[in-house]
Amino acid sequence: MQVGSIKTRYWSAGDRGDPVVLLHGGGSSIEVWINNMQALAQHHRVFAFDMVGTGLSDKPIVPYSLDYQLQFLNEFLDTFDIPQISLIGNSMGGSIALKFAIHSPERVRKLGLVSSFGLGREIDFSDRLLASFPAIAKLMPVNRSVVRWVLNSCVYNLNSVPEEWIELNFQRFNLPGQRKALISLLTTNLNWGGLRPEVFMPIVQQLDRIKAPTLVIWGKQDAIIPVAHAYVAAQKIPNSSLHIFEQCGHWAQVEHPEAFNSLVLEFLM
Repeated sequence: MQVGSIKTRYWSAGDRGDPVVLLHGGGSSIEVWINNMQALAQHHRVFAFDMVGTGLSDKPIVPYSLDYQLQFLNEFLDTFDIPQISLIGNSMGGSIALKFAIHSPERVRKLGLVSSFGLGREIDFSDRLLASFPAIAKLMPVNRSVVRWVLNSCVYNLNSVPEEWIELNFQRFNLPGQRKALISLLTTNLNWGGLRPEVFMPIVQQLDRIKAPTLVIWGKQDAIIPVAHAYVAAQKIPNSSLHIFEQCGHWAQVEHPEAFNSLVLEFLM
């Protein structure tokens, strides 16, 4: 479908209940919700989309700031005429959900954060390296082994990554504009020290403005964003609860789908 000027791939499931929008992380795609959509759709109208610059959605040459992605989320909701939602955001999707909840509190019924970006400066070394030296990302050959390494870094149990995702993500990375979009996303939001202060500080300083009941979910062994950030959210967001998954990395919804779905469905009631 067309969202503003962006040709956008989206999924929807369910025809009853309150709307729920699932936001994946930077450089990822809606496939990370494949084990969650139908379970949540038993009680809700569920939407997920490839964020602009990722997956099969368009990849314009722009600075991929959180504000740009937030604008795109607003346009997506306007396209479907959805006035109020529950948001579940993973990684960078979490930071976009946080900004939406801060700036449009009347539109957020419930807020779910899954290993959310934007709650502190720390992030994994490889992202900091590529953000600081984008020439590496421009020139580095990407084969299926590199893709496997990237996907494996998001989980604790390597067997939880479907084998077909290797080929899928290899093909996606080589789509026109994808490498430039990823480099823009990294350099806009990160530097050698981690998240740029101007990216995460406005979020952290305004967490107490969030009105929606919030569920914070994290993997104890998250190698991308440290579990310490989960406690920042749980302590600063007024009406929040925290669940830490054991033996789990950055993708709790992928590694522990049944427990994740049960937890989220109970929260959304």
